[in-house]
Amino acid sequence: MAIARGDMHNRVVGMALVNVATFVWATNMVLGRALREVIGPVTLSAGRFVVASLVFWVFLRHRPPEERQLGKDWKYLVGMALMGGVLFMPTLYLGVRYTTAVNATLINAMGPLLTGVWAALLIREPMTPRQVVAAIVALVGVAWLIAGGEPRFWEALQVNIGDLITLIAVAMWGIYSVFSRVVTRERSVLSATALSGFLALPWLLVGAVGETLFLPVQWRPYLIPAVVYIGLFPTVVGFLAWNEGVRRLGPSGAMVFYNMLPVYGALLGTLLLQEPFGWAHAIGGGLIIGAGVWAGLGQPAVRGARSAPNHLLVGRTPPVKRG
Repeated sequence: MAIARGDMHNRVVGMALVNVATFVWATNMVLGRALREVIGPVTLSAGRFVVASLVFWVFLRHRPPEERQLGKDWKYLVGMALMGGVLFMPTLYLGVRYTTAVNATLINAMGPLLTGVWAALLIREPMTPRQVVAAIVALVGVAWLIAGGEPRFWEALQVNIGDLITLIAVAMWGIYSVFSRVVTRERSVLSATALSGFLALPWLLVGAVGETLFLPVQWRPYLIPAVVYIGLFPTVVGFLAWNEGVRRLGPSGAMVFYNMLPVYGALLGTLLLQEPFGWAHAIGGGLIIGAGVWAGLGQPAVRGARSAPNHLLVGRTPPVKRG
């Protein structure tokens, strides 16, 4: 069946946006590893959301009142705050403390399938057969990437408690994406992202105070610029781009590209750290990219995704139902 030009444009823009998000999140992973000895994960998360909240406040202060207030969707906004802002990163960091980076990467690759399950259960948007196939192909691509194309690699792979914790973190991000899909049906992406960030900040600040009692911040000249960068790009740009991509593609369609994280991580490692980039990276990355594009271009149009071309930041504000 032919795809209308408007639908094709919408899908291409959605795929570009979720790739922007995964790319800036890959830079966050590189910086997070570099900062792990000087600042705790909850404190780092609080710092990034302080920066992001200031930016969101500037964006929102001239928006219509309904964009700056909670409505009947407040429960989903709280869910976004808890799942995406408060719990996801600390849980993921905790999981990595007890498992290997390889295990964590492989478990993260299960995100599209987990999100498809949540979307089907919570909002009755099941994955299409095309998306299921693409998610499995992308999972194979991730497995090939981290194994270096060597089957014997899996003989030494061990499962531990950190794997379960990491799986819980990935499930949380899937729920965040589903809640984002619900909220952005009637609220702009800017409003949804900003308000959920505001709701997450108090919890993160309380957690940061408690964490610094056991993991005091080690002040270094590069710490504040790094936190500002993480607040501006992986948080503001990343979350806005991701949520707009979810609005256009649906949670399952967007999550197919979540597996681009290890691909961008490998590219950044090659460019910044002179790490090797071989055939395993090319084949695994090719499978991931090909699966995502194939799924994105073939999925049915997402209801409500074509409303207001300037829906992200400016233009007509969609109505927000309020109690």
